[in-house]
Amino acid sequence: MKLLFDHNLSPRLVDRLADMYPNSQHLFLISLDQADDLTVWEYARQSGFTVVTRDADFNELSILRGFPPKVIWIRYGNCSTRQIEEILRSHVEDIQAFDKNPDLGVLTLY
Repeated sequence: MKLLFDHNLSPRLVDRLADMYPNSQHLFLISLDQADDLTVWEYARQSGFTVVTRDADFNELSILRGFPPKVIWIRYGNCSTRQIEEILRSHVEDIQAFDKNPDLGVLTLY
């Protein structure tokens, strides 16, 4: 599974999680950090990424446009990059099951 980290998450997550989520990217690292949500959505869809975000925009796009791409919506209050990393590590089984389930488009993590 390849993750595409939204601009509201740290680019450092790509390296920190490379052991679990290889080939992941961050919008900043691929020069899409200023792109609108629809451009990011289409890029993720065409490139086989699951979008990881902290805001509701991609959840709403999933409702309107369907999936792929799938969306992991982190709904945890103010937290550090380290805490985001721990959330994604501790929910790896949930994320893998989500990835394999063709009926699910959004996984919300708290």
